[in-house]
Amino acid sequence: MPPHSHQDYLSPQPGKKKKKKVDKLCCLYGFEFMTPSSLILISLFTQGEHFGTTEATEAFFAMTRLFQSNDQTLRRMCYLTIKEMANISEDVIIVTSSLTKDMTGKEDVYRGPAIRALCRITDTTMLQAIERYMKQAIVDKVPSVSSSALVSSLHMVKMSYDVVKRWVNEAQEAASSDNIMVQYHALGLLYHLRKNDRLAVTKMLNKFTKSGLKSPFAYCMLIRIASKLLDETEGGHDSPLFDFIESCLRNKNEMVVYEAASAIVHMPNCTARELAPAVSVLQLFCSSPKAALRYAAVRTLNKVAMKHPSAVTACNLDLENLITDSNRSIATLAITTLLKTGSESSVDRLMKQISSFVSEISDEFKVVVVQAISALCQKYPRKHSVMMNFLSNMLRDDGGFEYKRAIVDCIISIIEENPESKETGLAHLCEFIEDCEHTVLATKILHLMGKEGPRTPQPSKYIRFIFNRVVLESEAVRAAAVSALAKFGAQNDDLLPSVLVLLQRCMMDSDDEVRDRATFYMNVLQQKQKALNAAYIFNGLSVSIPGLEKSLHQYTLEPSEKPFDMKTVPLATAPITEQKTEIAPVATSKLPEKLAPSRQDIYQEQLAAIPEFQGLGPLFKSSEPVQLTEAETEYVVRCIKHTFAGHMVFQFDCTNTLNDQLLQKVVVQMEPSEAYEVVHCVPAPSLPYSQPGSCYTLIRLPDDDPTAVSCTFSCTMKYLVRDCDPNTGEPDDDGYDDEYVLEDLEVTVADHIQKVLKPNFGAAWEEVGDEFEKEETFALASVRTLDEAVGNIINFLGMQPCERSDKVPENKNSHVLFLAGVFRGGHDVLVRARLALADGVTMQVTVRSGDENVVDVILASVG
Repeated sequence: MPPHSHQDYLSPQPGKKKKKKVDKLCCLYGFEFMTPSSLILISLFTQGEHFGTTEATEAFFAMTRLFQSNDQTLRRMCYLTIKEMANISEDVIIVTSSLTKDMTGKEDVYRGPAIRALCRITDTTMLQAIERYMKQAIVDKVPSVSSSALVSSLHMVKMSYDVVKRWVNEAQEAASSDNIMVQYHALGLLYHLRKNDRLAVTKMLNKFTKSGLKSPFAYCMLIRIASKLLDETEGGHDSPLFDFIESCLRNKNEMVVYEAASAIVHMPNCTARELAPAVSVLQLFCSSPKAALRYAAVRTLNKVAMKHPSAVTACNLDLENLITDSNRSIATLAITTLLKTGSESSVDRLMKQISSFVSEISDEFKVVVVQAISALCQKYPRKHSVMMNFLSNMLRDDGGFEYKRAIVDCIISIIEENPESKETGLAHLCEFIEDCEHTVLATKILHLMGKEGPRTPQPSKYIRFIFNRVVLESEAVRAAAVSALAKFGAQNDDLLPSVLVLLQRCMMDSDDEVRDRATFYMNVLQQKQKALNAAYIFNGLSVSIPGLEKSLHQYTLEPSEKPFDMKTVPLATAPITEQKTEIAPVATSKLPEKLAPSRQDIYQEQLAAIPEFQGLGPLFKSSEPVQLTEAETEYVVRCIKHTFAGHMVFQFDCTNTLNDQLLQKVVVQMEPSEAYEVVHCVPAPSLPYSQPGSCYTLIRLPDDDPTAVSCTFSCTMKYLVRDCDPNTGEPDDDGYDDEYVLEDLEVTVADHIQKVLKPNFGAAWEEVGDEFEKEETFALASVRTLDEAVGNIINFLGMQPCERSDKVPENKNSHVLFLAGVFRGGHDVLVRARLALADGVTMQVTVRSGDENVVDVILASVG
């Protein structure tokens, strides 16, 4: 043994010392005494910057002598080291001959590792030189050699697809092997060679499903391929592929049976009857002595219960037996599944069983339990008191951010769904924020207290909890507490003097945001005007923040005596209170430096860059894309409607799917059915194959008839066609004009209204006033349920439902729907629809707005 410690080479040294030590390591006495641990050190040096290309090449030279060793461990470590150093060395070809010799040698123990190492260092130029050896290795009788060749071929598909594709016949032969792993690897290679050809994949599936396979791994892969193909082709459940998957439920191997059951339950649009065989198999697995099978079965049944709870009801007895399972993960999943499928009478018993071991499970499974309880509350609203008590106990336990957030969200949803649970829920949340370390949750609860607290019989009892936050918490929480206090003062005249005193104290806070809010709310509340309270405290601004910033910046660049007009600011495309943001588990009060632009802000910038659209003013609304062609046609066209104060811009996103044509000067000619005027068309200069492009059409809205908000346009795409070579894309010199008829395009009243959330609809209703209020009654003869009527009204008008009025309570024959929006031009519009269910649905619509024409537009559209 040489008198050198291996520890000497663990830490890289700079400069010549490092080079000297590496040389010593690589040539350690000519490798006569090389040990596996020394070779591991070489691998360690190959990581990162510690080993240079020159040193790696020298190590390869020295390593060629190792191939003469009879030590199996040393030889295998050599193969591993070659694979690690392949990307560093400049001349890996020096070991190719040694690896090829091992690959074709008589010692089977070295052939497989040699193939893997050789393919790892082989590039496209060297691949053809070893192609003959690879073909032989794929059909080799030794399973380890064949599997090594197949897996290596699979890795090389990305590098040289055309060469590997020539090995299909050998892979087909390997797929008939008696060895289960060889068969599995051969099937994997065949699939990856054909996966872009749906017909070839279908033929392969038909062949192997009929001939049968010995490998359970190969069966699992076939099931996944068949499932993917069914999903892509939207094949029905009467397809032969579905029959094959269902037949795998009767396989002798448990792994194949579970894979088939999992594939069936994850298929979209699967009915309860089609799920039944898979559920039966999973039910049998629930009583398996193997913990892995029990866990897999109950986890899959838990997912099925989310969409098809009735299909899992038959397994309830087996699931109840799993509640006492020694594996707590299995017990938790069993209970949460029962919560989704059980009856109302079993809720109390299940909640007691959960309480017995909930402290023993991880936060991840506690979140699953909370989500199941939330779903159960919606299913059995009368059990909210039992749920609330259980959740309050969980809220007191230790846990991470995600766990606490799930509980808070669940309690809030119970409060919103069940008005009688409001005081109990608020009491639990007040207790929680007294010792809450998460800023996000504290601000969320304070917002809820400001919204719901003033409407309770005794609102004064919440003031103490809110002001405690001003005294004890961080800046973000203090600011949220000030806003909550202002809402109490705005809705309760008795509390207003006390709230003003507290806000006056907040004006001396150390934080700018807290002081600014307190000062602002003090001035609003002291004026004692309900309209101001509604505008500045309850409902706030519903504008795009990036859009407001740009408008203010533009206003400062062009000094004017005219005051800044908020109507020039684009509206928020989604209500600010509903926008979902990424919340970090670590609580912080630091706000993001810059808000990401919304979809509408991006469109505003794109349209402003086109000279023809620069004088249109701020963008009011952009619609969702409307498809004007079928997906399989030669040209794919979709339209986005952009609404301005007096114009509409139609953006046509076009894609040419023909590789032998180049389209130029593409425009869409529009013929309106009403008094809409086509002003200008902006063509797409060129549409090469599979490269999307956009053309635009500008329409002027009629000034003389403000109620003319609906129109139908017939659309025709016109263009210049130049034939081109499909391979090179080179177009001909000459072209010819052609046209393509598109689907008709509808403009409705919803295109002229932007959704705006009014958290306090009553205050907003009073703010608008009844100067321009009109009311009419309509019969909705074709509608049979209140849910359907509410959905149709919301979609037709394109307005925002307020105060959760879009959710119709069960077993009710009447309902009131509140809708809010802004009509183009910046006119607020509110709708109150009283619905009554009899033979059909009768609807009494009351509309308020600051502009009489807007009221007429809404009523005329509904009529």
